Amino acid sequence: MKTSIATVSISGTLDGKLRAVADAGFDGVEIFENDLLSFPGSPRDVGKMIVDLGLTCTLFQPFRDLEGMPEPQRGRAFERMERKFDVMAELGVDLILLCSNCSPLALDDRGRMLDDLSELGERAAKRAMRVGYEGLAWGRHVFDHRDAWSLVRDVDHPAIGLVLDSFHSLSRKVPSASIGDIDPAKLFLVQVADAPWLDMDYLSWSRHFRNMPGQGDFPLTDFAEAVMRAGYDGYWSLEIFNDRFRAGSATSVARDGLRSLHYLRDAAARRPRSSARPTLPPPVVVKGVEFIEFAASGAEADALGVMLGALGFQAVGAHRSKAVTRWRQGGVNLVINSEPDGFAHSFDMLHGASVCAIGLRVADVAGALARAADLGVAQFSQAVGPDEMQIPSVRGLGGSLIYLI
Repeated sequence: MKTSIATVSISGTLDGKLRAVADAGFDGVEIFENDLLSFPGSPRDVGKMIVDLGLTCTLFQPFRDLEGMPEPQRGRAFERMERKFDVMAELGVDLILLCSNCSPLALDDRGRMLDDLSELGERAAKRAMRVGYEGLAWGRHVFDHRDAWSLVRDVDHPAIGLVLDSFHSLSRKVPSASIGDIDPAKLFLVQVADAPWLDMDYLSWSRHFRNMPGQGDFPLTDFAEAVMRAGYDGYWSLEIFNDRFRAGSATSVARDGLRSLHYLRDAAARRPRSSARPTLPPPVVVKGVEFIEFAASGAEADALGVMLGALGFQAVGAHRSKAVTRWRQGGVNLVINSEPDGFAHSFDMLHGASVCAIGLRVADVAGALARAADLGVAQFSQAVGPDEMQIPSVRGLGGSLIYLI
């Protein structure tokens, strides 16, 4: 799988975003125009930075409102595109994203759209450029990838292809089986995002609530399997519009993003009809939660104990040499760790009294550790005292731990 991510997906300055993308291990990066405009250097400077970091610039985006426009807007749109080609030449990228027209002025005239895309193909070819046409879920006349593909197919120009975005297809519940009708040679890029099912307008939903594969409700594995079965061998690029991601750590989001792409590819490859081979160790069955561990200082632990007692839990055990107490109710085990040093103490210093670890019962500890390693999830270990058990663990969300029992 060739991996890419759009700069709009992560926070920070453009140079910081590019370093985070490269450090995470992506192969390529999409440059979002707003990031380029806010950068103090030239497009040529950005292009050199991308190359120096070992990345490929996979796409420049977006371009809006071209096909089906009346004059004089039509002529102005082509003039704007020529200027974008100038920028792309400096940036060192040959592919631009053309979104389906959303303008209220756009004409519902398929012949006109075909003529415009054909002329665009000629202009792009003269500049050694390509245009990827994408059907936006909120497009005025084209809002379904089947309609976008029919235009690309009928234009039949080597410089005009399709960009397939999972959000636009799955939010409209377009059957993923229809991807099989697309010529993979004409599929210039696949953009990937998951999302929760929400009852709201497509534009707001897209701009604020996209997330990584596996974090939402979309049947994304069906989508990925269909793309793979169609014979696509290009870049898979994350395009994640999410306010929380853009307010978070660029490094963490980039790493999670790459992990999510490998997870998606592996999940699709494990489907019975898939021709691809899984690249990760198989998922391990989780049999249940063994315990939940709280980090808490002495005073915090006392208050937490009072609350747990009121909820029906009982203190049933204490560590022989550490300030660690086990509380139980039925099959639920809670651990309060008040040690003055070690991992739990550091976690409490950062977050206050909070859950610092979860212990999971798994069918195969070694298999779980192997899959975690291949997904870039770091193992954790700390010094243990005499006669103490070293429980295998990996890093979880927010620096917490997941113990494997």
